[in-house]
Order: sequence, then C-alpha cells, then structure tokens
Amino acid sequence: MKFFLFILLYFSSLYGEIQLIKKENADFNTTLLVIGGIHGDEPGGYFAASILATHYEIESKNLWIVPNLNQKSIQQNSRGIYGDMNRKFSAITENDSDKQTIEEIKKIILEEKVSLILNLHDGHGFYRKEKQGNIFNPNAWGQTCVIDQCKLKENQPFGNLDEIASLVKENLNKKLLKSHHSFDVRNTNTKFDDEAMQLSLTYFAVTNNKPAFAIESSKNLSSLSEKVFYQLLAIEEFMKIMDIKFTRKFDMNEKEINTIIEEYGFVSINNNISLNLKDIKNSLSFIPIKSTNNLFNFSSPLGAVEYSKGKIEIFIANKKLTELKPQYFKLSDSCPDTYKIEIDGNVTSVEKASYFFVNDDFKILKNDGVRVNVIGYYSKGVSNEEEILLKQSDMSESFSLDTLKKVYRVEFYKNDEFCTTLMVKFK
Repeated sequence: MKFFLFILLYFSSLYGEIQLIKKENADFNTTLLVIGGIHGDEPGGYFAASILATHYEIESKNLWIVPNLNQKSIQQNSRGIYGDMNRKFSAITENDSDKQTIEEIKKIILEEKVSLILNLHDGHGFYRKEKQGNIFNPNAWGQTCVIDQCKLKENQPFGNLDEIASLVKENLNKKLLKSHHSFDVRNTNTKFDDEAMQLSLTYFAVTNNKPAFAIESSKNLSSLSEKVFYQLLAIEEFMKIMDIKFTRKFDMNEKEINTIIEEYGFVSINNNISLNLKDIKNSLSFIPIKSTNNLFNFSSPLGAVEYSKGKIEIFIANKKLTELKPQYFKLSDSCPDTYKIEIDGNVTSVEKASYFFVNDDFKILKNDGVRVNVIGYYSKGVSNEEEILLKQSDMSESFSLDTLKKVYRVEFYKNDEFCTTLMVKFK
C-alpha cells in the first residue's frame, strides 16, 4: 500500500519547533502565511490549515502554513494552557512558557517574503452590527473577517484592509450553506478602541506594515465540517485576491471535508513501522521501538506524540487515538528493504513498513536470515514463523491492530535486533 507521509518540517536553527509548511514556486516573493491553532479549542481554524497543507497544490506564488501554533493546547482542547497566546504579542515575560513560540512566529511574520497573514479562529455567535438576540449581536465574533484598521501605509501591497475584507465578505456570502451563516467585516479599530487586541498577533503584524486578518468561523455552527468549509472558502478568496493559483484534491462540500477530517492518516515510527490510525485500537502492546530518540512522522500535520507513564500516546489534534506500550529493541542496520511473501498463491516482494492485502491466505517466505514473528499466530515450539501458510482464522483476534479485527502485524528480526513490521490486512 502506497501512502503519503507528511514529514513534519522543523526549522530548528531559525524557528525552533514551530511546524512551518512551505508550498513555493520559484522566482515569486508574494507569500500568504496562514496560521491555525493559536487557540487550542478552535478546531475549525486548525483543521482548515491542516487540510490546506495536505489537500491543496499551489501553482503560482507561495503559501506558508503553520497549522498548529499552540500544539499543547490543541491536545488538551484548551484556549491556552499557559494563558491566551493571542494576548502576548506586545510584551511577554522571560519565564512565560509561550515565549519561544511567540518569538519564533514573530520572526516568521516579519520575513520579507510574507505578504499577507491570516490568523484562523472560531468565535462565539454570529456577528451582527445590530443586536438580534444573544447569539446574533455586535459582541459576537463568529462569521467575521476581522481587521485592526482600515488600511496600512500608502502603497503597501494588500494594505487596503477594509476593501479586501469587504470583497472577501461579499464573495463568501454568495456561497453560504444557510442564510444566517452570513459573514461581515468587523473592524476593531484596535489602536484607539481595543486594548486587548493591541496585544494580538494581527496587530503586531499591522504595526509592522504586514497586512493581517483574522478569519472567525462561528462556534455556533452545527458541525466541525461547516466551520472548516467557511475557513477554506475564506482562504481561497484571499488566494484569488493575491493571484495565488491553486488546485484542491476534493470537492468543496461538508461531506468530503468531514471524510478528510476523519481519515487521521498514518504514523511512521523510525521508518520501519507504519500504523494506519483509522479504526486503530485504543491500546497496542509490545510495539518494538528504541529506548530513546524515536522518530515519529505523521501523514497529518496535526499528529503529535505524548509520553506518559511509560506509554506513548498518539494524537491527531485533540483526540487521543491510541496508546503504545513499547518493547525496546536495538534496530538492525543490515535488514532487507523488501520481503518475499506468497499472497493468495502469488509470490511478491513487499517493501518494509508497509501493508499488504490478503483474500484467503499468505505465507512469509525465507528472507536472508531474517526471523519472522506473526503477532496473533501461535505454534508451539516454532521460533521462526516463515514458510507457514496462514489464514485469518489462524489469527487470534485479540492481537489485531484495528477495531474491525482485520489487520495484524508481521515482525522481522535479524540477530535479535528489530528490522521492520509489515501489516497484513484481510479483506
């Protein structure tokens, strides 16, 4: 099975541990910077940024994405476990746990290439200029394009903030799922009227002559897919204004967006184990890894790992999908990259750390001195389970990896050092 691994891009020499994804084209300086997850309890923003990273191709100019700025808060579904990160851009104390992240995102914002910044949020209610009840009123933030002021200095590219926000609003309101989802422009007039917003990311940007907007989908929308739908529509409108040409790998509707959100993708461990996170059991035992310095790569930008009480917890955004109970091994450096397997009577070679699919039966063939351990199959007195024809009925369901009880592990060792795991999936 071929799948796309999204390698987390860390620019540690410049940006520390912020995940910055760059989709660039040569000879272009026009760059849109999209930031999701500054508030960890606003999933519409960070899932939109994640889908932008994985399901869009940029054909002209540049797109930079920080999908999960406040990763720890996202995992805990908290606005900010160290306080409101979006109120720390004017001043921050040396001992504040968010200080490194704040300083790093500031450097990214001030990069010469960055032409316009979008900060993605979910806000309460539905903004209306006149009060129409507790949800529809001037104090609400949902369904808004937020600006700090009308314009930047003269001749600043994309500096006419009010004009741009108004155009985005008008185009979004032509594509509403329901009429009461309408967008509007909210100008906080930050310099004169809003002391709290003077501490925000967008105000830091505009005071440095960087055009910046906040996009707020409503927390009162009925589903996460609706929030993401509007976030992505808004981002697309900004890309059109900036003449950033793009294609996406899905049709823009709630059903397809929801499918993407629930896919979860894969995690690769040390490049020799791959786990499909969809339908994975909530706990897996005896996972062969190193005692330290394990490398986890996710196909989702929202993937994260947490070590807790000897276990390894696997997250996508704020959802813990499984916990791994490790078994420590030294990794062999003399293992083959492919393994010979007979699948339904046909001999084939399967790449390390991949999946293979079986209708009826399979047999692991001899592979250059490599010992085989089929997890879920037991034969008394047999230490090497190669050359044994196996069916799904031969497997103990308690050792399956998935809740559907169709996926099992086949582990390979050389001189008692771990090589890789292949995953067999019965159809």
